[in-house]
Amino acid sequence: MGDREHRSRRDFIMAAAATAGAAAALGGLDFKMAAQAAEAAGRSEKPLKAAFSNAGLQATWCAQGKQAAEYWGKLFNVEITWFDGELAAPKQRTAIDNMASQKWDFVAIQAFGIGTLTQPVQKMIDAGTPVIDMDTLIAPLDQLNVHSFLAPDNEFMGGAVTQALCNAIGGEGTIIMTQGALGHTGAQGRARGFESVVKQFPKIEVLNTDPADWDVSKTARIWETHLTKYPKISAAFFHNDDMALAAYNVMKARNRTDILIGGVDAMPPAIQAVAEGRMFATVRNPSCRIHGGAVIAGVAAVTAGEKSGEGGIPKSVVTDGPVVTKANAAGMQWMQDHFLI
Repeated sequence: MGDREHRSRRDFIMAAAATAGAAAALGGLDFKMAAQAAEAAGRSEKPLKAAFSNAGLQATWCAQGKQAAEYWGKLFNVEITWFDGELAAPKQRTAIDNMASQKWDFVAIQAFGIGTLTQPVQKMIDAGTPVIDMDTLIAPLDQLNVHSFLAPDNEFMGGAVTQALCNAIGGEGTIIMTQGALGHTGAQGRARGFESVVKQFPKIEVLNTDPADWDVSKTARIWETHLTKYPKISAAFFHNDDMALAAYNVMKARNRTDILIGGVDAMPPAIQAVAEGRMFATVRNPSCRIHGGAVIAGVAAVTAGEKSGEGGIPKSVVTDGPVVTKANAAGMQWMQDHFLI
């Protein structure tokens, strides 16, 4: 790599960081100034066309990601077209087939399930389109040459919340894990994190690990059954906050609010629930950082010629967020309000 390329990439990264700070300070109130700050970070002179898809906009995490992508897209002069996955692998496949039939400067996708989108994504890669993989694997990285994979450490997230719950119940009692979609690699990682912690507590019995597929209605039905079947449930770990709060409503209606609840994503309703004591803990899966980062990665690929792998963006970028407690809840909310985490 030549000095000129090195300086270009270095300048892009430094300016992008400065842009994030500027956007935060402006709080979205003076968008023109934020857009001017983005110029130095490789903002395209001509509008770029990008296609995005995530698992389903019914999920609050996905809806927030769309907002974040569109916010950062405006800063970097990217026109984003959305293809909703609708929380169903066949529906997302139809949407991505449609996406692959069109021309884009770059695309970013969070797959509902691993291996469900490989063919149309390969078609876009073969056409020279940078494909950024978000949050869950479209396919194993050694089988699909995506530009980069931006995701949190799902095992860490699952393990951290499970550890907090196990500690809180004194290392003994009963626990239930309600999983997301079993084909979602993020859910698979969260389950591994849960299992790695629970096995360290021989006095804790796992009562059930059925999936609810990120669906709040399905979660409510499952938890009606759990509360009837199990007279004593000490704690419950959910693969996302939407499911956790849906289950809480069922628990409240059945006067079972003694169950300690942990979730994943740290969305605003969950942050408030932690602050108020309705949820015990959650951990931030940084939707804004992932979706906004995908915009910046795509722009860098197009305007600065940033390559994938050695010397460019890594094939895998860890985008972790912290465990959310009452102590950091307010700051976490502020960061989300400005699409920074």
